[in-house]
Amino acid sequence: MGTVAGAAMAASVLSGCAGPQYTYVHDEAGDTYFKVPVSWRQIDQKTIDERLFGDTESATAQLAKQAFWTAAFDAHDQPSILHLVQGPVRGEDKPFVFAKVEKLSEDKQNAASLNLLRASPPMPVPLTEDQQKELEGEGLSGFELLDDEVLPIVDGVKGVHTVYNYRVAEGPVQTFDKTAYLSADGTTASTLLIRCSPACYRQRAAEIAAIVKSFKVKRIINP
Repeated sequence: MGTVAGAAMAASVLSGCAGPQYTYVHDEAGDTYFKVPVSWRQIDQKTIDERLFGDTESATAQLAKQAFWTAAFDAHDQPSILHLVQGPVRGEDKPFVFAKVEKLSEDKQNAASLNLLRASPPMPVPLTEDQQKELEGEGLSGFELLDDEVLPIVDGVKGVHTVYNYRVAEGPVQTFDKTAYLSADGTTASTLLIRCSPACYRQRAAEIAAIVKSFKVKRIINP
């Protein structure tokens, strides 16, 4: 999979003479899709790649990128990839959404489970005390599980929706809303992560819920 950001397209949801309300986003295959408010700004794909893979021109990064499709949108007036895990240092906090579709390696396919989806980056959910201590060593402390729901299996697709709090480094507590699906054949994992401060998450709950609800995996078995 490439990491082309051109998967976003203008919505055709119109009300009278009003403009689009949403930007609809899908991966290259069109199998994973979701929507965000049209006012949210897309993060430049090169910026995402550099954050995830480092030197994007290296052979290692080029190989890694083939397994991923990613996209990110920021509701803040000054969008930044740094808002993925922590809100702006100054000013009002606003939601950030990150989507990832990963072609799983053979080892990951053999280990595929709902717990694999929970524990996958970014912002993994610790499944044991040892994992929590390890994450604390990486600057993620104060883990608090708010909600964890196993989603209904539809046409073989398994999914889980988890909401939790983390304190990132020395910053304030952040709320993360993570939805992840495993394709029926176990080869692909699709993840949607939304971050906001706890107050922001409560204030914009309906808006965030609409994005979460829109996140779907359409074609679940690879040919």
